[in-house]
Amino acid sequence: MRLFNRRAAALAGLFVIALATGATAAPDFTVKPDDMTLGNPKAKVTVIEYASASCPHCARFNNEIFPEFKAKYIDTGKVRYVMREILTAPTEVAAAGFLTARCGGKAKYFPILDQVFRHQHEIYQNGDIQGVLGAAAKSQGLTQQQFEACVFDGKGLADLDARVDLYSRRDEITGTPTFIINGKRYDSGEMTLAELDAAIAAARKAH
Repeated sequence: MRLFNRRAAALAGLFVIALATGATAAPDFTVKPDDMTLGNPKAKVTVIEYASASCPHCARFNNEIFPEFKAKYIDTGKVRYVMREILTAPTEVAAAGFLTARCGGKAKYFPILDQVFRHQHEIYQNGDIQGVLGAAAKSQGLTQQQFEACVFDGKGLADLDARVDLYSRRDEITGTPTFIINGKRYDSGEMTLAELDAAIAAARKAH
């Protein structure tokens, strides 16, 4: 796994420092223009997931729970879903995964990230980060040249670095996945659909 090794070490260091120093401002769970979102912007419930592209728990949630959650709540306009990016070890995999997802812009971000999660185990089995991520990009019509331009883009990596630093410090994210549902934090890891049902029902009742 040679891709991003040097930069990954720096990112990992920033993440550890951020957690050690604590938040510098109150957590902010309002949706921002640069957030990656799905669903109805006017929905009564907003679900924010802080996840890492290298996190096996996040991959399992994406592969096993998210499709039914999306069909039940996002596609029906009941929930606005927000993905916020966190880097966990191996950070080179997480960084490359998110940069690849952002290659296609907002329209293709989630389909590409879905492919990254679904083939995450292949990266860990054979170490071929570029092969797996290149295939994910290609599945959404990106060329190899476009893919490489994205994952080696210095500004894109700096922007990702800044987002991760902000979320870890300000929003006090210490593990992935972490869910925030209408401002209430759920740190229990990957939530089951039943747990999401209960949390969303409570949020709707309190709205």
